[in-house]
Amino acid sequence: MKKTLALIAFSFLAFSCKTESKETTKSSISTTEFKKDSTQIKHIFNAALTEGKSYEWLRDLTQNIGSRLSGSEGAAKSVIWGEQLMKEVGLDSVWLQPVMVPHWVRGEKEVANYEFNGEKINVPICALGGSIATPKEGITAELIEVKSLNEAKKLGEKAKGKIVFFNGAFDNTLINTFKAYGGCVGQRYGGAATVGKFGAKAVIVRSMTNGIDDYPHTGSMGYGEIPKSEYIPTAAISSRAAENLSKHLKENPNLKFYFKQNCKNLPDAPSHNVVGEIKGSEYPNKIMVIGGHLDSWDLGEGAHDDGTGIVQSLEVAYLLKKNNIQPKNTIRIVFFMNEENGLRGATEYARLAKENGELHIGALESDAGGHTPRGFSIDANEKNRKLLQSWKKLLAPYGLHDITAGGSGADIGPLKDEHVTLVGYRPDSQRYFDYHHAATDTFDKVNKRELELGSASMASIVYLMDKYLYNNETLKP
Repeated sequence: MKKTLALIAFSFLAFSCKTESKETTKSSISTTEFKKDSTQIKHIFNAALTEGKSYEWLRDLTQNIGSRLSGSEGAAKSVIWGEQLMKEVGLDSVWLQPVMVPHWVRGEKEVANYEFNGEKINVPICALGGSIATPKEGITAELIEVKSLNEAKKLGEKAKGKIVFFNGAFDNTLINTFKAYGGCVGQRYGGAATVGKFGAKAVIVRSMTNGIDDYPHTGSMGYGEIPKSEYIPTAAISSRAAENLSKHLKENPNLKFYFKQNCKNLPDAPSHNVVGEIKGSEYPNKIMVIGGHLDSWDLGEGAHDDGTGIVQSLEVAYLLKKNNIQPKNTIRIVFFMNEENGLRGATEYARLAKENGELHIGALESDAGGHTPRGFSIDANEKNRKLLQSWKKLLAPYGLHDITAGGSGADIGPLKDEHVTLVGYRPDSQRYFDYHHAATDTFDKVNKRELELGSASMASIVYLMDKYLYNNETLKP
């Protein structure tokens, strides 16, 4: 369980970019090559914006398959869909990589309400992934409100017999909303493990969004190392409901809250990562991974999280082929399974890579939505980081100004090594948490042009990494 906690923690902390002092990075590219690269990148963007396929691929995935939670029928259909699509794009080889994944099901729609001043107030609520169900009749208890895990740790006996209400909100002064998410998502994942040992009856959590709306946002939770006898039901309520409930609690501290959920943890289920590659012309044994996660939560259609990342990753290969770019290194596209509630696909991919003696020199992940491109975050040794930052002049004309040190992504994180350059694609984050893990994460929320610009941005940095990264002293063949 410690390993699971660490992996889940990484999945949101990976998005928080480190701040760093501004530095001037001289380009190591000659004037002649700079002109060639500038022209090639322009061709990549032109192709994406006029002949791109990602938007229609996403329409197909979200409208004809929909949600894809690990172990579900939707997830199984998406594997078949991904394998067929990679073959249609014409990758040199395509295969399925078996992996066992968690299988949690929501069951009947959840119900929650409370009475205030003689009025019954219904509350938008959803069970958190991995939670146990309430008793069949539901749970009714008084509430105790906290704003953080640290505050909850001090409750002790005060939590006994109560529903603990975690109401830590996003810090909306943070421009990077992923940092705001990282600052409070711990209460969602670790709330039940923290107060279950105190005898709390249940946990409800404010949804992880910087907006105020009526949509509950789900997500994973865990019980840590507490015994099963201390497991308690855990659910998220909408941000507007959390605001109102907090206000009503101040007026009536003895207010009682009721909720019922019917979720269940089933035995692990078989699934697959979907893998395809373009073989490198000079260094076929050196691999660069481009990917996102194929699974999604069950409330919406998994459009921004992470359908956009899936179709953008495959479109990188499509754009390279469209522009007759034959990569020197092997470009491998991976649709990872089970990022949302276990990271099983990522850990299995990394395990097999090590077992098979594969040499990965780089990886790029898209798992931050399909909004307007802003740049990339780099998790690499200093030399490789500076190399990528030296390409700013080539990328800035396309709005890619933020090329900074920081986390890459949860699915490529297990590949981390001193000589592997990990990169996270970073689109604008301001709207992302309006949809993240909610019923609102649907195809209509994705803008076609923004999506295509993202594909071209990713293909451009992959083109540069393939051309120049292997020349780095630490990566000589």
